[in-house]
Amino acid sequence: MRRWLPRRLRHGEEATLVEHLDELRARIIIALVALVPAFLLTFAFHTRIISWLTGPLPEDRDLVTFGVTEPFTTSVKVSLIAALALALPVLLWQTWAFLAPAVHPHHQRVVLALVAVATVLFACGVLFMYYVVLPVALDFLTSYDERLYEIQIRASYYYSFVAWTLLAGGLTFLMPIFLLGLVRLRIVSADRLRRNRRLAFVGLLVFAILLPTVDPVSLAFEVVPLLALYEASIWAAVLMERRWQRSWEDELAGAEGA
Repeated sequence: MRRWLPRRLRHGEEATLVEHLDELRARIIIALVALVPAFLLTFAFHTRIISWLTGPLPEDRDLVTFGVTEPFTTSVKVSLIAALALALPVLLWQTWAFLAPAVHPHHQRVVLALVAVATVLFACGVLFMYYVVLPVALDFLTSYDERLYEIQIRASYYYSFVAWTLLAGGLTFLMPIFLLGLVRLRIVSADRLRRNRRLAFVGLLVFAILLPTVDPVSLAFEVVPLLALYEASIWAAVLMERRWQRSWEDELAGAEGA
């Protein structure tokens, strides 16, 4: 009997192109199937989700819709974004299960540990953007030159702006995990991160400018945590390099013995 779940290949196991494509198709189907109940759940509670996303908006501002279908399509869009966030663990697991056979088993354990920590950091990034950055940004953006314009905020644009800002904030807080992963895989070192500090600061500033919040006040709120996270990543890399040194020596000894 054909199994519903695709078999996960072992490290180094060979497979034909057709077998890889079949596995990829099966995992995409699983990911899409996971989105269906997630969407039904989020759409059932879309009123509460929309109310939560409206929280950072100044109290004296109201959202408007244009056209007959926009209230419905806006609710569907918000529910779909929330469903993607809800089904994210399944999506990440299917992606990891497909790529894991190409990674050494020892490194697989490292990646799984980093993913667990990354989940917490992603949530911290979303909360930071929601409670710290968005209220300041929206207060500035929705009142700028208000004497010159009759400011009306379109609901569909607002929720897209908030969703992308929260997503960018969550991904930003993953920087320490990304850098530690590169250090653990010996792609970079703590010393190299320290020596390239100025270049990294310029890159982080450019990244902050590219975020959806474009006003200077929000930019400052975004840049400072980025710089602090980079510095924290350097110190964490220094500490972890010392702990990982013995593991690297064992790997080198094992390679020489083989």
